[in-house]
Amino acid sequence: MKELNKGDKIAVLDDVMEGVVVGFKNDEVIIETTDGFELFFKANELIKIGDTSEINRASRYSDIEEAKAEKVIKNHHKINSEKKSRKEEFVLEVDLHIEKLVKSFKHMTNFDILNLQVDTARSQLEFAIKNRIPKIVFIHGMGEGVLKTELDYLFGRYTEVSYQDANYRKYGLGATEVFLKQSALI
Repeated sequence: MKELNKGDKIAVLDDVMEGVVVGFKNDEVIIETTDGFELFFKANELIKIGDTSEINRASRYSDIEEAKAEKVIKNHHKINSEKKSRKEEFVLEVDLHIEKLVKSFKHMTNFDILNLQVDTARSQLEFAIKNRIPKIVFIHGMGEGVLKTELDYLFGRYTEVSYQDANYRKYGLGATEVFLKQSALI
């Protein structure tokens, strides 16, 4: 157990709080925070400010080297036994933004644009099913959500399909990832 004395400057480990030890009660330490509040903590929840002995004890060179050696041993024997075929690695990405589908859409109504986008999604989905492509990402953008709603309806009509929002880091918010169930691919 740590040796704390009245007057020691301390910091609370799991909080952004500092103070001074003003007393002890049972197995708790009473501290007065820098804001003037008296609070009770267990001794193991506090660290003495300016006391580097615990840091030194925790970071002895031999301990660090031992941990590094252990990590090398554990990771050294890792073998990737899974081999993926080219089809499993391939992800079909379909960008449904209208400017990617047609050269000029100025003559098209919103209804025509939506129909073209949904028809493109349907044909690409059918293509993936026919060619046993296990995963497709439809990039639809955020917008007002009309196209996403239509895509959800379309995907729901296929029993061999499951879908979810695509990886945010890679695609942002406006993409849906579609998985073709393995039984449908066999």
